[in-house]
Amino acid sequence: MRLISSETRLGTIWVVMASMVALLIGTSVASAEQTATESVKSTIDEVIYILNSEELKQPGRSVERRQKIEQVIRQRVSYKDMAKRALGWSWIELTDTERQEFVALFVQLLRDTFAGRIDNYTDEQVLYLSEQREENCAEVRMKLSGRKVDTTLDFRLADKVGHWYVYDVVIDGAGIVSNYHAQFASIIRDHSYGGLVNKMKEKTLVMKAFETTTSP
Repeated sequence: MRLISSETRLGTIWVVMASMVALLIGTSVASAEQTATESVKSTIDEVIYILNSEELKQPGRSVERRQKIEQVIRQRVSYKDMAKRALGWSWIELTDTERQEFVALFVQLLRDTFAGRIDNYTDEQVLYLSEQREENCAEVRMKLSGRKVDTTLDFRLADKVGHWYVYDVVIDGAGIVSNYHAQFASIIRDHSYGGLVNKMKEKTLVMKAFETTTSP
């Protein structure tokens, strides 16, 4: 484990989470020649720059601000991998069209879960704690602290063709992928995969696992 002592100010890590949810899969611009920590930090630095823009802080510019943040995040996250891991074995049985539909519904579910967090936390401090590598995967651990939050986040990334992609985030020990997987498996067991899709389309499926850590 390698301790990384650099610190930076972050408007909110939930900006990253909220931004992830509105996006489809993008192509990363972060080279694997960087460490995984450098890749995560460069993303957060770009988000901070947008958050600190006085122009984008003006009333009525919140949607534009979120869109700009989303443009940054879409290049660093593999929502297909997240959706595939969350769904589990049922993924294998899906057609390409069904997989595309499920990824889109999964992104929307993430949006519904984390939307509205983007403006909640400001002026938190981020300490980059460590980076662990195993073959083509890495985990970057950081701690977020401020007046309203004291949270540990682990970003899990994979090196794909020379680029780092985030495929999961663990919040105070609770993984986004594992939490959704447990809920999806229960619904499929009780209602079938079709039942899960219907619930996602009707937006009646609500993930409450992160309410404690995300509530201001």
